Amino acid sequence: MFLLILASLFFLGIHFGIAATSVRDRLIERFGPLPYRIGFAASALFGLIFLVYAWRQAPLVPLWGSPAIFRYLAVALMPLAFFLVIAGLTTKNPTRLGQESTLTDDFEPTGILRITRNPVLWGIALWAALHLLANGDLAATIFFGTFLILAVKGSFDLDRKRLRQFGERWRHYMAQTSNVPFLAVLQGKQRLVWQELGWWRLILALVLYFGFLHGHARLFGVAPLG
Repeated sequence: MFLLILASLFFLGIHFGIAATSVRDRLIERFGPLPYRIGFAASALFGLIFLVYAWRQAPLVPLWGSPAIFRYLAVALMPLAFFLVIAGLTTKNPTRLGQESTLTDDFEPTGILRITRNPVLWGIALWAALHLLANGDLAATIFFGTFLILAVKGSFDLDRKRLRQFGERWRHYMAQTSNVPFLAVLQGKQRLVWQELGWWRLILALVLYFGFLHGHARLFGVAPLG
């Protein structure tokens, strides 16, 4: 279990200790944007491989077990996680790497951005939370908890990073949207426009979801429905 904890700390450390702080800015100033991105991507990939390896080696220490209700909850809500990720990756979004230039003075949030300005991270957070509950053992709690912490805290850190980059422009964008899903809608700052979400995104999310559901046991050794 020590190896898994070490892998989790390393993975979180490179994101929260470098990418989410002014250390990132200093490294970019010293080495340039491209070398920094290559170096960070290599470190993150190593951290991910290390984390998966450590999880597979960890002993099984049951906590709350695997109640059927949590498995069914995961099966029911995972399509939403798929949709958040797909919609986030296929919508012009200034929070995404390489799309910062889309934040012009007249930028208007549409589609999934009306729901949350960080859809990919919240999709990952939902995936992690559902799998953490459905597994119910110590190793899974550490493994999926790592991604849950990374996604949730990372969404707030991303706002702070963009605020340093864009200042008032980003503050104006934050005033129109919300980080937490649906909060801007509940506050009356945004409204849901279902047509903007795109039926093709929903269909793609469902196709990918059912594909993973069908092959889950073969790919990961666990049948979601038991």
